[in-house]
Amino acid sequence: MDFLMGNSIWVYLFIFFGKILEVSVSTVRLVLINRGERTKGAILAFFDILLWVMITGTVLAGFQSDWFRLVIFAAAFAIGNYIGSWIEDKLAFGLSSVQVIVSECEETQAVTDTLRASGLAVTVLHGEGKDGERKILMLHLKRKRIRQAVNIVKFYLSDAMIVVNDAKNIFGGYIRK
Repeated sequence: MDFLMGNSIWVYLFIFFGKILEVSVSTVRLVLINRGERTKGAILAFFDILLWVMITGTVLAGFQSDWFRLVIFAAAFAIGNYIGSWIEDKLAFGLSSVQVIVSECEETQAVTDTLRASGLAVTVLHGEGKDGERKILMLHLKRKRIRQAVNIVKFYLSDAMIVVNDAKNIFGGYIRK
């Protein structure tokens, strides 16, 4: 890896794209661990640290005479965070809870029926809000299905209040691993 000791464009490209890859992997690794996927997170950690040592070592070996390496490193770090969070959002690991609060109306039953026909479990609670009776639809689902559920609700009830929360663990019920 002698080419990494000079000041060629290849050094800057290695630092830039390597750091983006390393931070993206690190972001996904952290999310996996936080969502209970320890084994997958540990496997990614191995590659994460290999990348970190190679890239950081390249920057530290020449930053005193070439400060542009630090600028490339910092820019790639920021971009890597953005890309890593985007990748994690697309992979959508984990579980979520969705609460939908709506007025009592005919469309509420249509939403419930459509959600259930789509393979989503819905629990309906009766509540009372400032302006009267409310229905509270509760769903616990895989994060990958949030968009589908929200789109169904918005199609029938554009004025519904929708709250989405992460759920670390869900025991029992309709969700299948």
